[in-house]
Amino acid sequence: MARPKLGHIQFINCLPLYYGMVKNDVLLDVDLVRANPADLARELLDGTLDMAPIPAIEYARHADGLVLLPDIAISSNGEVQSILLISKVPAEKLTGRTVALTNTSRTSQVLARVLIDKRWSATPEYVEMPPDLPAMLRDADAALLIGDEALRAYWDQPEGLYAYDLGTVWTAWTGLPMVYAVWAVRRDYALTQPAAVQAVSEALSGSLAYCRAHLDDISDYAARWEQFPAEKFRSYFDALHFRFQPRYREGLARYLAEAAAIGQLERVPAIEVFGE
Repeated sequence: MARPKLGHIQFINCLPLYYGMVKNDVLLDVDLVRANPADLARELLDGTLDMAPIPAIEYARHADGLVLLPDIAISSNGEVQSILLISKVPAEKLTGRTVALTNTSRTSQVLARVLIDKRWSATPEYVEMPPDLPAMLRDADAALLIGDEALRAYWDQPEGLYAYDLGTVWTAWTGLPMVYAVWAVRRDYALTQPAAVQAVSEALSGSLAYCRAHLDDISDYAARWEQFPAEKFRSYFDALHFRFQPRYREGLARYLAEAAAIGQLERVPAIEVFGE
């Protein structure tokens, strides 16, 4: 049997999982493909990958061809630190202004639109741009950043600008966790190779257990490659969750319903989980 082709997000938010995969020898049993979330979704849908973490909104848009792994997601329950709206004006004053959305994650784009529309009652114009904060703010009044760029802005916030952690805003508004990415499996692969899917699911769960027990070591490792100290990474890894328990699934369902309500999703699919 060919080794499963497994996608991996090349952002700091997946470093704990990757670290655990290395320590638990998971990489010996899979072909790992690194890319940003939007590219992973495309490669999963075109059959290049068998399983991958993809933006939650992309799962919803293509749910007929996908199922989800049961115990893993990229999620938060409050502060997330790595999904940030940086604005020249208060968010509720963005009507008629321009918001630049990073082109590296669809879920965060829709989350920003939901919160700007429903939480702040603003109606700006949107443009999509590469994640470069100075360039974005030259052309727009606010910018959505995710991943490593957002973390750097969170930890070293530019003066004179408003910064909104969208995980914090979402949970304060809804009372629910937020799910940003899910581990999706092509439905045809799950049907024909269930043992491989189960093996990868169990390996990822084991890697998560390892990383939760070694967050100090992982934070020290991350600090070797970045300009920020280990305690900032530990704060981030504590804020970031990899959970997909029932309450997190409830948060995902609410997010998808809100996305549909503002016209960013045609229908809200059932959340189908492998083995359930």
